[in-house]
Amino acid sequence: MGKVYLIGAGPGDPELITLKGLRAIQESDVILYDRLISEELLGYAKPGAELIFCGKLPNYHAMTQETINRFLVKYAKKGKVVARLKGGDPFIFGRGGEEAEWVSKRGIPYEVVPGVTSGAAAPAYAGIPLTHRSVSASVTFITGHLQDNSEGEWEHLAKGKGTIAIYMGVSKLPSICEKLIRHGRSAETPVAVIYQGTTENQRTVTGTLEGIAERVKQANMKNPSMIVIGEVVSYHESLNWFQAKGAVSEGIEMNGVL
Repeated sequence: MGKVYLIGAGPGDPELITLKGLRAIQESDVILYDRLISEELLGYAKPGAELIFCGKLPNYHAMTQETINRFLVKYAKKGKVVARLKGGDPFIFGRGGEEAEWVSKRGIPYEVVPGVTSGAAAPAYAGIPLTHRSVSASVTFITGHLQDNSEGEWEHLAKGKGTIAIYMGVSKLPSICEKLIRHGRSAETPVAVIYQGTTENQRTVTGTLEGIAERVKQANMKNPSMIVIGEVVSYHESLNWFQAKGAVSEGIEMNGVL
């Protein structure tokens, strides 16, 4: 019997992989990797390792989740060490829990290797502390792909004072902002949208709940992007260390728009 590693590869910057995650990559005979995995990380695979792409786009999946699950078991039963290399953290909006359940129920040995999630890393690289003693004592991570009956979720978030970090929500940004304002969050609440955080393509657009959707549209911001809502966004201008050191390839941000 082989073994499965469920590895969080981090948000994009290959140097954010953990030491344990890197070691697991180097040990593996088979690596099933997602769309946003850095090629540099794949370069650490041992000679002869089989690399299998199983990335997902919004309207196209190179491999269904069911097929991925079957592959994990198939190769492990052949005595292979299998790495399931996932962006961010495998247990935060990454279906890692489903994959762990699948292999566990079939008696496959496995380990979960946590990774740096984009919900924390992208804001950090944009100079936005998710919590700060002066303005926010809490943060909520939420996916933008909520079901249509999720009105109560937004009502609850609108009444809170903490930071909101939203994954996969750019396409629904106008609706998200409208719901938060309707349920009581101030229209002047600062918002940042961070595209491809921690990579050389990182871009950040800032604004308020009332106007951010139009700014994002004008800037042609797409996924993968993180949305951060809350007073902590005000620190972006002064703490934007990543762009300040020249790591970002595109221009200088002026007045919140790149």
